[in-house]
Amino acid sequence: MPTGEAFARAWIEAWNQHDLTAILSHYAEDIVFTSPAAARITGDVSGRVVGKAALAAYWGEALRRVPDLRFTLRSVLAGVDSVAIRYHSSRTDAEVVEVVRFGADGLAVEASAYYE
Repeated sequence: MPTGEAFARAWIEAWNQHDLTAILSHYAEDIVFTSPAAARITGDVSGRVVGKAALAAYWGEALRRVPDLRFTLRSVLAGVDSVAIRYHSSRTDAEVVEVVRFGADGLAVEASAYYE
């Protein structure tokens, strides 16, 4: 598993560069992502996005809609096989916590976003 701090910094940097390939490099093919924001773009009220291809489509559209999106890292909390990243989002001007659980290969297999 990557260290929490290293993962969070690389993840934030990829988002701030709007580099979808770099963002997705952190995720396994069978990733399950949940977010209340996903429903606005995907139309799925469950907020679930399953699979890397679906996640690429969702985040690609999100980046297209918010070309000036920026995240500011606030703190990182490490778990046994997971990390919680607290950051400020320019899109909502609010705090967000993203919890990411890693598989044995160090790629994210589950992730959930929580908004202020």
